[in-house]
Amino acid sequence: MAEAATRLSEADLEFLVGQTTTLVDFAKRSPHPDGGFAWLDDDGNPMLDRPVELWITCRMLHVLALAEILGDPSCRPLVDAGLAALRGRLHDDEYGGWYASVTTDQSGTSVPADDTKPAYAHAFVILATASAVAAGHEDARPILDDALAIFDRCFWRDTDGMSVDVYDRTFERADSYRGVNANMHTVEALLAAHDVTSDEVHLQRALTITSHVVHEFARDNGYRLPEHYDENWRVLLDYNRDQPRDRFRPYGVTIGHLMEWARLALHVRTALARTGTTPPTWLADDARALFDRAVADGWQEANADADQTEGFVYTTDFDAVPVVADRLHWVITEAIATAWTLALVTDEPAQADAYRRWFDRWVEHAREYFVDETRGSWRHELDPRNRPSSHVWEGKPDVYHAYQAMLLPRLGEVSSFVDGAVRLAPERA
Repeated sequence: MAEAATRLSEADLEFLVGQTTTLVDFAKRSPHPDGGFAWLDDDGNPMLDRPVELWITCRMLHVLALAEILGDPSCRPLVDAGLAALRGRLHDDEYGGWYASVTTDQSGTSVPADDTKPAYAHAFVILATASAVAAGHEDARPILDDALAIFDRCFWRDTDGMSVDVYDRTFERADSYRGVNANMHTVEALLAAHDVTSDEVHLQRALTITSHVVHEFARDNGYRLPEHYDENWRVLLDYNRDQPRDRFRPYGVTIGHLMEWARLALHVRTALARTGTTPPTWLADDARALFDRAVADGWQEANADADQTEGFVYTTDFDAVPVVADRLHWVITEAIATAWTLALVTDEPAQADAYRRWFDRWVEHAREYFVDETRGSWRHELDPRNRPSSHVWEGKPDVYHAYQAMLLPRLGEVSSFVDGAVRLAPERA
């Protein structure tokens, strides 16, 4: 580790702590009166006319549980409320698992708005309940165990070494689509589950998924990772070409996911090392390659015509031509987090310093353009001139990406955010 590259000044710490505090305060506005956590608008007001989304509820629950671990007792009743929603209105008591979203009908009864069972959202159930277990919520463990059992029984395919993407309500019919986005968040969730259960199967599955996606799919395509596949894991390069701004399945290469996979590969590496297993060298090598590809293809400098300011594009095609040039907040947060993680694990001082310079530059970029000092949280989307936009996202649905990016530099080398939070607050361990 090149320690000088990851030394935080008092000013650094003040900014990072200030951001995590204000982001949690923003998240505290999100409880929905009918249960779960609501989509928030630009001012942090719950959008009660929208369905309650499973993924938002779980991401907010995860953040609030981490904040509780780190010493904010006011988060505890909010975590309890989130767990109640996972036991209650979001849970499918007939077929098991959780609805993708729920709403309230005219009679005041909670009903599914989307009764499909997506791996993406179910991964966040695992993540959120693992965080709640670490925060000391005894009633979180049965939900975590249930979510892991459903993952094992329904989503995980041993023959593929990957997760299925979406089931119907009954878990009888799986959609033919396969995607790496759901598998990416499955890796994140399995790492957290491993940290709270010590069950090695979760870590081995996280490694298996990462090996397929990072060391095969990405590496074999020059680290321009194809996101979309059919049920036999044959790549679909033209998938959603006509819907390039899709929130979860955009056409082409998703720049932020290159960063996110790089960081997760390094977390897998840390987890393996802590179990006494020598991590494969490709985890670090491919992480660096993914980072380099994301910077080379996705980071744009300001141009002389002033119709483009600096920032990361959302997507490119497979020749690195930008497809959606809007700047999404979660992309810069993942860049910040990955630059820091690479600086932390890199032994060569000059290389670590280079990652630290990117970290500092992107933090300043985020402070200038994304951090919303007036209305709270981070602006979720900007246009190519860094003006507020809503082509992809409306409002400020959750704080998960920004919170994790602002928390990570305080945690040291981690296998998951649960691991890091517990280590930073050892009295909760």
